[in-house]
Parts: sequence; C-alpha cells; structure tokens
Amino acid sequence: MSKAETLGFSTERLNKLDAFLATKYVDAGRLPCAQIQILRKGELVHEAVLGKADIARNITATRDTVYRIYSMTKPITSLAFMMLVEEGLVALEDPVTRFIPEWKDLAVYSAGLGPYMTTPVARPMLMIDLLRHTSGLTYGFQSRTNVDAAYRKLKVAEMTGPSDMDGFINDLAHLPIEFSPGDAWNYSVATDVLGVLVQRISGLAFQTFLQDRIFKPLGMTETGFSVRPDQKDRFACCYMPTPTGGLDLQDDAETSAYHQAPVFYSGGGGLVSTADDYMKFCRMLANRGALNGHRLVAPRTLALMASNHLPGGQDLTKLSRSLFSEATNAGVGFGLGFAVTVDPVKAMLPSSPGEYYWGGAASTAFWIDPVEDMAVVFMTQLLGSSTYPIRRELRTLVYSALVDPGYSSF
Repeated sequence: MSKAETLGFSTERLNKLDAFLATKYVDAGRLPCAQIQILRKGELVHEAVLGKADIARNITATRDTVYRIYSMTKPITSLAFMMLVEEGLVALEDPVTRFIPEWKDLAVYSAGLGPYMTTPVARPMLMIDLLRHTSGLTYGFQSRTNVDAAYRKLKVAEMTGPSDMDGFINDLAHLPIEFSPGDAWNYSVATDVLGVLVQRISGLAFQTFLQDRIFKPLGMTETGFSVRPDQKDRFACCYMPTPTGGLDLQDDAETSAYHQAPVFYSGGGGLVSTADDYMKFCRMLANRGALNGHRLVAPRTLALMASNHLPGGQDLTKLSRSLFSEATNAGVGFGLGFAVTVDPVKAMLPSSPGEYYWGGAASTAFWIDPVEDMAVVFMTQLLGSSTYPIRRELRTLVYSALVDPGYSSF
C-alpha cells in the first residue's frame, strides 16, 4: 500500500488529477506549467510538476521553480499583523488612525454629488476592516468607479513606484474611500496597508519582520520580495491568455523587475516563492500555528482568523461590491486574511465547512482543510486567475481522490 493510500487517497484517482492537468491545461497550451502538492496529516501525499517554466527557452518546470505568488502574499501579511495583535501592540477594534494619523479626514465618495464630492464615514475604519476587506478601499485594476481610476492615475501600491510605504499612505490620504467601513466587501489594497502597519507598529522594516519572524523560523529560504541571483535560473516566466486559448509572454524571467528590490514592499501581492516554501507556511497553518518547534500564533488566534467575519455572518453574495475576487461568492465568507467556506452546498463544491484559502493573480492557489487535516498548494504562471475554472476543478479532483475521509455528513 502506497503512502497516499495509507492516508486515505486513491493512487489511481491522484494519477487522474495529473492527467487532467496535463491534458486540459499544459499539453493544450492553456497553462505554461502546473505544480501541485497535497499534504495530509503532516505528510506529503502527492506531488506533480508539469510543463515549462520558460516556453521560448525550453526550460522545464522543476520542483524548485520560483513563482510570482501575488495575492498569496496576503495571508502571510495578515498573519504577521495578528502576531502583533497577540503581543498586545494593536487590537482588531483599534481605529486605523491610531497608527495612520494621515487618514484622519478620510471620507466616502458620493457619485451623485459630482467628481470627488464626499460624505462623512458612518464610523471609523477599524483594523478588522483591513483584514476582512470591508475598509472601503479598492484596487485600481477593477476599473469600476472613479475611485479606481484615481488609484490607476497615482499608480497606488505598484511595487516599482513611484511611492514607497509612507508615500503609499499619503497617496490614499488624498483620495476618498468607496463606502463607509463595514458596509460592504471590496477586494482592495487593504492588505498593503497592513504591511505598512506591521512596519510602523513593530519598528522593523516590513520585509525584515517577515524574514525574521516568519520565513526564518519556518525555513522559507526561497520566499522574498525579489529574485536572488542564485534563484535566477529557476524563476518562471509569466504569461497571459490569448483570445484563441494560447499564451503570450507577460513578464520575461530574464528581464523581470523582480530581479531588483522593489520601491514599495507590497503586503498584498509582492512575494515570490516556491511550492515547497509555501507548503511550509501551509504546514504551519494546518498544524494550528506552529512548525518545527516554532510557534508563530496560538491555535485560538488562527481559529479566529479562519472564521467568517463578514458583518451579520453573511456570505460574499450578500456583501461583495467587488468586480474581482480570488474566490467564488456563494457559500463563502471572509476571515482575517482568508476566504472561508461557510456552506459547501451553496458553494457547490466537495469541501469542508471551515476550509480556508486564497489565490494569486497568476492563477496560483492554496487551501487548508482543518476537518480533513489537509493542505494543497498549486502553482502556475498565467496572469488572469479567472481565465479558467481550474481552482474549482482542483477542489473536485482532489476531494474525489480522497476516498477515506476523516469526516462524513452521511
């Protein structure tokens, strides 16, 4: 009996997962590469690496390929902030202006009153609003409102500048927010703000805090805000889809801006990593906040993070105004840095209540299932994470291979 079978998986069905990724996506030219790791009960059950890290140069993706993880940075930044909450240096109910006084005059944009006319906020923006994306902030790429357009004009939260961490806060101080905090959910630069807060509260540069307090204890030696010289040959190219289902180069690994330190250290999307490294982070989460003798947060803190914090216990269908999300909405709530599956039936996916997860703009993804004691990491490099329904397909295929689950509702 294989290790996968002793841990409840069908080897035959896991092979079908690999074949699906190869046939539908990699061999068909829809994805340049695909790497998946499945962990159960602390043991690596399955891993597959397919395709090319660089198509033009015919470089094969390998186990240690380095990827842009974009918004999979967000759970790491959120955890860093919660470490400071545990130390009593900040509280979830604190107003954001406690550490960002530049925002004392924030107001809500009112479209009916003319360009940049505003109304007062109904209540102050709280730290919890940043963690659960109910702050009223936005992303310029959503291209939905005049506020989004202002973000694009100022190049808000762009790693190559022009603004650094304090400049980013100053830029936002001169812009209205989209709604009063707590009134709605909108995917936004809120986690970038958390990165600034980690820096201001801890007294350490944000990148130094992550390195010293998270990456070093977990042994995440491949994760950072730029590609080191020794990683250059393993750094994947990033692609975007063509109208005919093919691939165009979006960011060449040889000439990428990731080879230099950024001007702005983005807590919302700035990291590169490997599947192995990100799985170390997931191992810590699945192990209730600790790994290899290092405890980052207490189990109760992690349980709080992985609970639905949307006002009234609603799901995203009721509260989201966002044009874009790394999650589908039905049956899904949002915690302190992660999406949380509240109702698998409404989500129409084989999953567990309390499963938490997120993804990145280049179609990467991870999820943690505390009920099944399982973690999954998926890596690729296709910019436009909603191009294909691969995340839902992965859920279906992974759970279809779990033939001896630890939980049954029937």
